[in-house]
Amino acid sequence: MTDDIRLAFSHPSERAEASAAAPCDRISLRDYTVEVEIGAFQLERGTLQRVKFNIVVEVTPLTGPIDDDVDRILSYDRVTEAITIELHAERINLLETLAARVAERILLEPQAERVFVRIEKLDRGPFALGVEIVRSRDGVSHAGQTHQEAPHPRVLYLSNSAAASDHLKGWIDALAAKDAPLIICVGSPDIAAPQTGHAMTQRRIDLLAIEQNAWVLAARDHRCKVVETRTELDWAMKNGQICVWAPSKIVLDAVDGPSAGANDGLTLAMWFAAEMQAKEAFVIGEAAPQSDIPVVAHPVDRADLA
Repeated sequence: MTDDIRLAFSHPSERAEASAAAPCDRISLRDYTVEVEIGAFQLERGTLQRVKFNIVVEVTPLTGPIDDDVDRILSYDRVTEAITIELHAERINLLETLAARVAERILLEPQAERVFVRIEKLDRGPFALGVEIVRSRDGVSHAGQTHQEAPHPRVLYLSNSAAASDHLKGWIDALAAKDAPLIICVGSPDIAAPQTGHAMTQRRIDLLAIEQNAWVLAARDHRCKVVETRTELDWAMKNGQICVWAPSKIVLDAVDGPSAGANDGLTLAMWFAAEMQAKEAFVIGEAAPQSDIPVVAHPVDRADLA
């Protein structure tokens, strides 16, 4: 067996040592195993599986005495926290995505110079399926990984009668002119969705019904763009784009998802507003619900939002 092949299947610590350009310090996390819902296949949804992490971080050597001071070193807790944060941010399909996000988060630490991340699924068969990546500080863009706070939007929920109102453009004008990005939410259309008698498939159908309604609304005002991912939403908010939320991906990928059924559009919208840390929510055409954020209810037959 050649050294290249041996190193390919060795622990990341051996690969780090073999490929180091200069002497460096390393910390490692070995065989850290968690249960998580992950995977791109339908059979992996709704099921926990064991995922094992092996991580090696090359760090800037310390100068001077350490003085037994934990604040001077990269704590192991920062490595496990990086895993926890990324696993709880949203449901992830690919190990490659998870590995890249964990590596980039670790490289936000000032001491970290290079990181090796190996992740393996342990329950897909009598074997381990995995991915291993290497990332370095000078090879990673931190543009999307800074601690800059995302904008806090205003969320506008429209009943079906509100979405069809002649006042729609005026409401959007008024809220778009305020000091926060605008995200619009709708519920299910008035036409009943097909019924399957099966909870998981019905949830999908009900969410898709809301998305159909979102596209109908977008057709009424060219400024409104249907958006489904958190990344797209963050970009749109930073660039002044008015969004109409398509809920399927965010709801289905949520680690701690909404308790409301997918056919309860208003409650779903309030859950979304809380997830987005909205400044406030406007509800037109329905009574104001209970919420942890300020909610303003508005009748359909009033043109102003005062």
